[in-house]
Amino acid sequence: MEKEKTDKKDHILDVAERIFAEFGYDGASTRAISGEAGVNMAMLNYYFGSKEGVFLAIFERRIALFQQVLAEIGDDASISPWEKLDKYIESYVEKVVNNNCFHIMLHREISKTKKSELTDKITAIVMKNVTVFQGIIADGVKSGEFKKDTDQELLVATVFGTKNYIINTPHISSVVLGYDVLDGEAQEDKLKPRLKKYLKNLLKAYLQN
Repeated sequence: MEKEKTDKKDHILDVAERIFAEFGYDGASTRAISGEAGVNMAMLNYYFGSKEGVFLAIFERRIALFQQVLAEIGDDASISPWEKLDKYIESYVEKVVNNNCFHIMLHREISKTKKSELTDKITAIVMKNVTVFQGIIADGVKSGEFKKDTDQELLVATVFGTKNYIINTPHISSVVLGYDVLDGEAQEDKLKPRLKKYLKNLLKAYLQN
């Protein structure tokens, strides 16, 4: 019974993710989500309470486990800042190059100029991943392994901005890179290895003393 409930919730969230990615938070409706998912409104409201509840549940599902993985990398005292950085980039690229609907949905909401309670909640969730990266850089600077005058804030913008450009402007980045960045096979065979190598080399060149 519990598994059936979990499967049903996951199905609703899969459908909702596609609808939010296509129409945005404001353009989507719980009625459209329930209709596409083949469930009644009462069930959707029982599981999630509201449209915002559905939206935030998508974020929690996609990000919670990933945040734990990244946090463990950042907290691992047995490895150097360089090794942490390497592991972080490996895990980060593996995760963010997938689930394109989710990342389109995420970017659409956090790129809004007008702040709201919802954008504040999304920012707080996403910042947990950013904070781990910042911590790794700060530790490396403090230990002397990374150069002292590192611009830590702009380094964050560089890494996360590169991902945003590739994933959130696929029509442009596909032309620039020479293959369809939304194609699953191209992502695995070309984009992920290339992006990992590029970010690691970029960080190494910039951070080395």
